[in-house]
Amino acid sequence: MTVEVINPPGLPTPMGYAQVSVATGGRIVCVSGQVARDADGQPVGGGDLAAQVEQAYTNLTLALEGAGAGFDDVAKLTVYVVDWTPDKMGALVDGATRVAASKGIDLIRPVTLIGVAALGEPDLLIEVEALAVIP
Repeated sequence: MTVEVINPPGLPTPMGYAQVSVATGGRIVCVSGQVARDADGQPVGGGDLAAQVEQAYTNLTLALEGAGAGFDDVAKLTVYVVDWTPDKMGALVDGATRVAASKGIDLIRPVTLIGVAALGEPDLLIEVEALAVIP
């Protein structure tokens, strides 16, 4: 394994993400922000945050696979959510949980969640980017 996920003593142990990852390996994989578009570039999950989360994370796993990586290689995630408010956490977790179950992956990684006014296209509610390390 190239990425070890830890919660060091003295820091709170969060639910749903980790405080730190330690990556070793030879190559860094940078995945640009993945959004709710299918393989043909068509919108998925219009107005439904959970559906858009599911598609964005699905696209992220496909991007990683294209680089010879997997989700276990992810060292850091950044998630951008339009008009973020804490009441959206349920939809965010729901979409992510569906991807984790369907792909058989553990999504617990260091993650930064950033609320934004808008993304690159008006129908997008979420964008997920990743940094991975592979041997």
